[in-house]
Amino acid sequence: MSTLDRPEIAVIGGSGFYTFLDDPEPIEVDTPYGPPSAPISVGSVDGRSVAFLPRHGPHHQFPAHQVPYRANLWALRSLGVRQVLAPCAVGGLRPEHGPGTFLVPDQLVDRTSARVQTYYDEGAVHVSFADPYCPRLRTHLVDGLAGNDPVNGGTMVVIEGPRFSTRAESQWYAAQGGAVINMTGHPEAVLARELALCYAPVALVTDHDAGVDSATSVSMDEVFAVFSSHTDTLKSALRSVVGAVGARDCSCGAAVDGMTLPIELP
Repeated sequence: MSTLDRPEIAVIGGSGFYTFLDDPEPIEVDTPYGPPSAPISVGSVDGRSVAFLPRHGPHHQFPAHQVPYRANLWALRSLGVRQVLAPCAVGGLRPEHGPGTFLVPDQLVDRTSARVQTYYDEGAVHVSFADPYCPRLRTHLVDGLAGNDPVNGGTMVVIEGPRFSTRAESQWYAAQGGAVINMTGHPEAVLARELALCYAPVALVTDHDAGVDSATSVSMDEVFAVFSSHTDTLKSALRSVVGAVGARDCSCGAAVDGMTLPIELP
């Protein structure tokens, strides 16, 4: 891959989102954390070099708690990526966030329990994570989905999985201020911050979570069916965002400035 082909922006596809580019070139990338979920596909969108990686692998072989998050983000950065758009499927924790709703979160609550969530196992490296997502990319995502009435902001609760929540858990998350719930938003977001990447998710609500009402429960078939019916809309919006996103002028690139890192970033 020539220097001119190095992708500066990437899309990480979630459940049901396994392809994105029309002319992909698969790139095998070795990382200190093992292989990523799949070879990184590099192609073009409106003349711009873009990387794509299916978070769960091309055949959804990695459940959320087994996704190689560290390898995925490291591989993207090593190819030149500095900006990451991260579509994902979520459950709605509120009645107004029903299936088919697009939501661009602005906050995250981590309820995972067994995932490696840092590259920095030595020294004093404490990244700021008060605002977990790049505000500039969030604005682009909201604008790109303007025709679909996206919800601008909301807290995404991330659970360990692979099981769905009980009704009591779901009701508790909502009572604490959660808007949507999923299984992949963490540690992906914090690992991106540790690598000084711009990162923002766009969430597609595929179901009401179990605690929204007494009749609702979540099924895997429902999640995949709703996501599939909206995938073309999501891909179209992301293509417009990829074309509109310009150079970085936010603070994400300075996330680890002044810190003594125990590893050398790619």
